[in-house]
Amino acid sequence: MADAVLGAGVTMALLAATVAGVGPAVADGRPPDAGAAALAVVLAAAVAVRRRYPVAALTVLGAVPLVWFLAPYPGRLVTLAPLIGCYTLAALRGWRWGVAGGAVTALVQILAIRVVLGDTATVGVVPDAVLLAATASSAGVAVGYHRAVLAATRARHARETQARDERARRLAAEERLRIARELHDVVGHTMATVSVQAGVGLHVVDRRPGQAREALAAIKTICDEGLADVRTILGILRADTATEEPRAPRGGLGRLTDLVGTAEAAGLQVELQVEGEARPLPAPVDLAAYRIVQEALTNVIRHAGARAVRLALTYEPARLLIRVRDDGRPAGAATACGHGIDGMRERARALSGRLTAAPHPDGGFEVCAALPVPDPR
Repeated sequence: MADAVLGAGVTMALLAATVAGVGPAVADGRPPDAGAAALAVVLAAAVAVRRRYPVAALTVLGAVPLVWFLAPYPGRLVTLAPLIGCYTLAALRGWRWGVAGGAVTALVQILAIRVVLGDTATVGVVPDAVLLAATASSAGVAVGYHRAVLAATRARHARETQARDERARRLAAEERLRIARELHDVVGHTMATVSVQAGVGLHVVDRRPGQAREALAAIKTICDEGLADVRTILGILRADTATEEPRAPRGGLGRLTDLVGTAEAAGLQVELQVEGEARPLPAPVDLAAYRIVQEALTNVIRHAGARAVRLALTYEPARLLIRVRDDGRPAGAATACGHGIDGMRERARALSGRLTAAPHPDGGFEVCAALPVPDPR
């Protein structure tokens, strides 16, 4: 639409200049007639389609002045029309097409003006024609380069924005997965232990009320601890980072004694063995080790039907080894606690470690985890 309006404006200006006799007089010139109007319409049409067909438009815009002066019609303004096509070609196709279009435009203009002005005026016209064509081409190249840079900048900004959005979504998904894993471990361990204690209480409530009371007290303690862990995890979601630092989930090998005591209260005999020199671990490793042990003991309570479990921690210079082996039934254990095992594997993998869970050749089920421990130096 804009090019059509521009073409109509150029046509009206050309016809007005022709009627007014703007420019040098033409020997034996004839007044504007239908032929002049037809040439003006052709020129307007070429300007209107210059962006879609830049080479064809420049060819038509260069041919109209030749026909115009051969007619001959008065008015030198027609020589400015090819400059529009020259500018458009350079802006759309680049500097090589711009140089070629500028050279052809200058040559055509020199020939067109020479038909009217004659040989004596050609020398003075050549610099002006070359300068105008070069200016139009240079302006087109500059505009085209600016558009290309602007498009590249916008594309780069779009890619960066997309990358930031994808990274934000990935981090959000990882955070949701981490919180879900924490909730799974806390709630699963709490509910499994509560279920065992409740079963004990129901079994002995009539014959040994004292033991039933102890089971209820253990249930309350376990529920209180589980609720505290859940509140801490949910507090991470509600924490206002501008005014409050989010608290890390409770857990770590420092609470291992409480975890063992809870498992023993559920009826398991836990043998804890620590090899190597125990030392403070990085928070991610410490929490992952605690959660792996917690999930492994929970799976033993819920699925293994075991009476005893052996928990071994081995502190090596560059890693921490965890082994949890029970004496229960291995058949179907991996399937029954598949999601818990997957969660343990993900925790180990997140720290570049590894975890295996499979029936032991000598009976029972064993979980083995190796967590790298970075050198504090």
